[in-house]
Amino acid sequence: MRRPAASASALSEDERLTLVEADRRLRDDFASDVRAGLTAVNKTLPCRYLYDAAGSHLFEAICDLPEYYLTRAELSILAERADEIAATAVDGAALVELGSGSATKTRILIDAMLRRSKPLRYVPIDISRSMLEESSRALLADYDDLEITAVAAEYRAGLRLLRREREMRKLILWLGSNVGNFGRRDAAKFLAGVRATMAPGDRLLVGIDLRKSREVLEAAYDDAAGVTGRFNLNLLQRINRELGGDFDLGAFRHRARWNERLGRVEMRIVSQARQRVTVAQLDLDVVFEAGEGIYTESSYKYSPDEIDRLARAAGLVIEERWLDAKERYSLNRMAPQSA
Repeated sequence: MRRPAASASALSEDERLTLVEADRRLRDDFASDVRAGLTAVNKTLPCRYLYDAAGSHLFEAICDLPEYYLTRAELSILAERADEIAATAVDGAALVELGSGSATKTRILIDAMLRRSKPLRYVPIDISRSMLEESSRALLADYDDLEITAVAAEYRAGLRLLRREREMRKLILWLGSNVGNFGRRDAAKFLAGVRATMAPGDRLLVGIDLRKSREVLEAAYDDAAGVTGRFNLNLLQRINRELGGDFDLGAFRHRARWNERLGRVEMRIVSQARQRVTVAQLDLDVVFEAGEGIYTESSYKYSPDEIDRLARAAGLVIEERWLDAKERYSLNRMAPQSA
């Protein structure tokens, strides 16, 4: 990875953007995961495949929906605390983001960090190369003192790259409550992997959604306008496009339910009738019974005590926690535990 030039503003946009492909196996993984998931007794598909170019743009639309409170809550905390958060980063620290998407919220912290020192190096890591390049170029057009090393990769491949850059001081962002897509043990294991990339002076900012009523949670993941439904069903369209599937999207529907016992919202694509689907490139025929679902995503919610236990299990300590005005959502600043 390159470091910012002494005067980033003297460089062109192309000179200030480096795009790294850290995981070239994603297409092959998609095919093998689709085969495995659709032939399982309980059908499932990994949620990371929701975020192709079309899915990424649909998710950005979800973030603007009235029911989807998470983005507004996180933005409100960032707007109030950005300078305080930026002040915890060591001088010259890079801003690293896991699952950067459009980087809309990130601009608040970019502004705050540029107020402290220039230039700034930003390292967004995202599975969608198209969204990554689009958002990076938009940022470079607006910030003359920014240099970007954009990493097109699934999270774990991105972490492997970061481990090779341990000498780089950094403030790591994991926003949007993306930690909720992991089971609780897997979330702790993944955060321990992030911890392994951190030096003592590095900090990690994690957005984590809080437990709340069924009504609020199910509306957030099954909006009245049906945008989340299109986002979920786009996964079938992706199989049709990339693997020669013949899914009839009208024969399936999106469903989101809150599981109180497990503390998670569960998203499925549900077959409306008994039907057979062919995926030509996999030479695969799949039979769906009426009411049978494909499990596509979990979104775990946390209590404050559960967040504390998560951090400890990952070898991290919470230095500060901020909540939005309605106490629906949390931002948590974490540091590596002392040896």
